[in-house]
Amino acid sequence: MLKVEKLSCGYGGEPVVRDISFTLSQGQRLVLLGPNGCGKTTLLRAVTGLLPSTGLLELDGRDLRSLSARERGRKMAMLTQMSGTGFAFTVWETVLMGRYPHLGRGVFASPSAEDRRIAEDCLKSLGLWAERDRPITELSGGQLQRVLLARTFAQTPEIILLDEPTNHLDLKVQVELVEQLKDWSSRPGRAAVGVFHDLDLALSFADTVLLMDRGRAVYLGSTDRLDPALLSRVFEMDVPAYMRNSRKRWESMGE
Repeated sequence: MLKVEKLSCGYGGEPVVRDISFTLSQGQRLVLLGPNGCGKTTLLRAVTGLLPSTGLLELDGRDLRSLSARERGRKMAMLTQMSGTGFAFTVWETVLMGRYPHLGRGVFASPSAEDRRIAEDCLKSLGLWAERDRPITELSGGQLQRVLLARTFAQTPEIILLDEPTNHLDLKVQVELVEQLKDWSSRPGRAAVGVFHDLDLALSFADTVLLMDRGRAVYLGSTDRLDPALLSRVFEMDVPAYMRNSRKRWESMGE
């Protein structure tokens, strides 16, 4: 579905990501791991075509850079961390915006009955139908992120790119969001690439890890084969010890 070979990119002529290669197949969930500043979000922006890059970048066998924004939008969607909302669009209007890449061309193009059906199905599947007429400015953080997830699903992409989508959300909403994304990506013809700072959440979401350090890939493979010692070196701390101590604290509660 997605093929990346020796991709390099950055800002102002200075490379941040260097010679990254990976492929994404149907049903695959790839997580990008690494410390702040290692290039995870920069890599995602290059994959969407928003950031100039060098190297091979193919989407379903076509040069991604040759595709229009509308064509890319029919294939890929991006869900980011919750951000402020400047306009009081309703929940319904916000989710319907996900259909934009599929609308007919022209100033007066409007959503079809099929577009509306898809938006309605997405709202209902995420338990948001009763909230459809509420302005999004009145929603809690968790509700708003679910609306943005519904908008992403309404776009009917083949690939969803996730840039820290669980930031600032409470634990229950984080877990629900990840489970909904896992369910979505498990269906035929779909895949996902995500950036998560929470290692437990990241590894529960993904089956494949691309571990980055200073803009380069230091590991690409199964989550089950990721070397804890390598994680510790990249994050410059004893990651397994931290995880074990955290687990002991939970196990000792209530004793």
